[in-house]
Amino acid sequence: MGYPAPFVGHVQQVEDKWIDYNGHFNMAYYNVLFDRAGDEAFAVMGLGPDYVTERNASFFTLECHNTYVRELHAGDSVRIETQILDCDSKRVHYVQQMFHAAEGWLSCVTEIIVMHIDMALKKSAPFPADVMEKIAAMREAHKHLPVPPQVGHRIGIPKKA
Repeated sequence: MGYPAPFVGHVQQVEDKWIDYNGHFNMAYYNVLFDRAGDEAFAVMGLGPDYVTERNASFFTLECHNTYVRELHAGDSVRIETQILDCDSKRVHYVQQMFHAAEGWLSCVTEIIVMHIDMALKKSAPFPADVMEKIAAMREAHKHLPVPPQVGHRIGIPKKA
């Protein structure tokens, strides 16, 4: 099976209720949109909503790092690209880029690593072979894509020399 490179989810819209007291799109809701787009990408790899009930397994986020590039406003539509960077038997490392759907500029980048979980044991477990095959295939489809410069970014206040 071929996978799009990058995977592009459905266009989503910034909701009015997500605008904070500063008058801009609140940081928490960027993650809502990223999460929805991630759900679309992972469903294609066999890790959709039915996966939990059918296999009694899921995946949990271990780490997430957002870089805010340009502000969005209520009513703006966004397009999110998902790119698998790496994977092993239990983890997937990926990046998502959020673009203004109409104008094309980059708004935010998130880098995430997730771990596959056996829900009965609440412990990490290897992905089933059929799912791992799909994850590896998407990773293969994405390996030629450039890695956004925000990936691996270290957070901190630079020290002056």
